[in-house]
Amino acid sequence: MSMPRSLTVKTLYPLLLLFALELPAADIVSVNKLMPDLAMEMVQTAVKACRASGYQVTAVVVDRDGAAVALMRDVHASRFTIQIARDKANAVILSGIASGAFRDNRRDIQQEMNHVDGILVLQGGLPIRAAGSLLGAIGVSGAPGGDKDEICAQRALDAVEERLEFAE
Repeated sequence: MSMPRSLTVKTLYPLLLLFALELPAADIVSVNKLMPDLAMEMVQTAVKACRASGYQVTAVVVDRDGAAVALMRDVHASRFTIQIARDKANAVILSGIASGAFRDNRRDIQQEMNHVDGILVLQGGLPIRAAGSLLGAIGVSGAPGGDKDEICAQRALDAVEERLEFAE
């Protein structure tokens, strides 16, 4: 049995190729990721910035999924600052905005959010963005006040701003 002339592989090939190209595209998502070296540079910069102001802190960078990429705890920072810094960064991942802004914007649910495992709605976490995409977040804890933690986190972002701005 032969195939009708109008339905040969040669005539169907362009249609098959079109469908093959379109279908998988909806199933695959490309995601930019933060390299560990850049994350480590950020936590070191944040810790050094706070140390220069007399504060012993922990800085944590998490990726867009909330997994820790880099962590640095200064010599006299309490061990509890590790969890607090990570949970501030995770609040950024949840909301997409600075943890302090999230706290200010959603005071109506702040107490409830602070009971969610891995989230702490306190000032000191900032988003890490490149080319309009949220790559992750940096959280700092240990300074006397979240406003001071946030200043150290911002210094870390400022130090790598150009690299993030021109990231592919």
